[in-house]
Amino acid sequence: MVGEIVHVDNSTHLGPVPSGEWCQVDGAWKETECRAGLGWYNFDPESGSTLVGASNLRRRLSPLQTELETLIWAMQSMLVHNKQRMNFQTDCAQLVKMVSEPAEWPAFEILLEEMEKCRKMFQAFSITHIPRKKNTKADRLTQSARDQPHDVYNINSVPPASFPEPI
Repeated sequence: MVGEIVHVDNSTHLGPVPSGEWCQVDGAWKETECRAGLGWYNFDPESGSTLVGASNLRRRLSPLQTELETLIWAMQSMLVHNKQRMNFQTDCAQLVKMVSEPAEWPAFEILLEEMEKCRKMFQAFSITHIPRKKNTKADRLTQSARDQPHDVYNINSVPPASFPEPI
């Protein structure tokens, strides 16, 4: 469902999207590829600053696991950069449901426990489902990282035009 929101302070419930800073997340997973891509795009409308992250890793068991790992990495990165009030946005409706009802997803228990540890460190946290066409920046970072034949781990305040070609 587009526009589904989970707002969390010490409990999970539906609520309004907090205004201010947001971080879009996306994972890229293909059964025919050996690598999965992770990407996030953070924007602060108050300062106009951006922070981006792109990485790849060995393909996980499912696309949903990759989406959850991307969210956890983005959450950890925001906390490292002292960004404690965040609206995370994803085009994966299942990820929003997973965050709002973690007990319903026992196969992901270990990752959901890690996500919960991170969530508790935020002063304000929400996760919103957005249309895929509104998540293009994170999607491009994710696709570019996944397609690299070598390990990629990039966090930067300027989105890379593209990753360098291997020599």
